[in-house]
Amino acid sequence: MADEVREALDALIRKHGEDYSAISRLLGRNPAYIQQYIKRGTPRRLSEEDRLRLAAYFRVPEERLGGRSGAVAEPAPGLLAVPRVDIGASAGPGAVAEIEEQGPPIGFDAATLRALGVKRASRASIIRVTGASMEPTLQDGDDILVDRDAVTIRSGAIYVLRLDDMLVVKRLVREGAGPLVIRSDNDAYPDIVDYDPAALAVIGRVLWCGRKL
Repeated sequence: MADEVREALDALIRKHGEDYSAISRLLGRNPAYIQQYIKRGTPRRLSEEDRLRLAAYFRVPEERLGGRSGAVAEPAPGLLAVPRVDIGASAGPGAVAEIEEQGPPIGFDAATLRALGVKRASRASIIRVTGASMEPTLQDGDDILVDRDAVTIRSGAIYVLRLDDMLVVKRLVREGAGPLVIRSDNDAYPDIVDYDPAALAVIGRVLWCGRKL
């Protein structure tokens, strides 16, 4: 039975495009926890809390992960910690920076992340906006939730971009057959149209923002 549970969990992780360390962090465990459980059988059994959280996250019956027959996974108590990127995504002139996940996280429940469109919690990050070019939609100091899996362009959506080594948050708009227009919501900032498309990298789409009142 224990081997079947490990195989089932391994298959779920691969099916959803996750990795062992990300699922370990989902459980609040050290990065090697799930790999050790699947590959080495340590621990021998998942705790009830871990089993409930995994069943809810993958949306499978608890029985599939060693729970009682007929049990339906309910959302596990607690929140998923979305890591904060300890740099500013500039809504103004830009900020030269590398993306590193550090700083205090913000908690979201799994159902909220799914409703926002996040498929893999491990690919979500919180970034703080600096500058005024995206006002009134985004303001200086806002925290934004960025899905780093969402790099397919939807015209009119807001993205965190790297442009010529600057990390910026802007709308991307398709107009005709030309390059994407990089647009600010603040009319005081002109569109960016004269740029090298090879210098543009999409980091992820902005799905949510929060601010202190």
